Amino acid sequence: MATLGLIEYADASPEVRAVYDDIMDTRKTDWINNFWKALANDPATLRRTWEDIKQIMAPGALDVLTKELLYLAVSVTNQCGYCIASHTASAKKKGMTDDQFRELMAVVGMANETNRLSAGYQIEIDEQFKV
Repeated sequence: MATLGLIEYADASPEVRAVYDDIMDTRKTDWINNFWKALANDPATLRRTWEDIKQIMAPGALDVLTKELLYLAVSVTNQCGYCIASHTASAKKKGMTDDQFRELMAVVGMANETNRLSAGYQIEIDEQFKV
């Protein structure tokens, strides 16, 4: 259960409904997920977070699937179950294959292992890596 509960569309203020409408329009969907419903308890945070995600996750120098894969990798590393589920579903909708998912998880696991080893051994950074 969300700490402050979820704000359903029918119970939302006009300000929250406007963000919900933009989410549904942008994502071409007819529902609002629980992440947004929870954030709606603070309309300013809801609007700011939606505007930032809409801008950052839009096509750019990185294609949208790559952005979803990166988001998924960070979510796995941060152990956010909700974000893992959400961004796995989104990556699949954008074309992620099962093989890509398996390979991504291998890279995430390896990166986390070597990051922890490097941190634990307190390895000095090579001059050649400093840019």
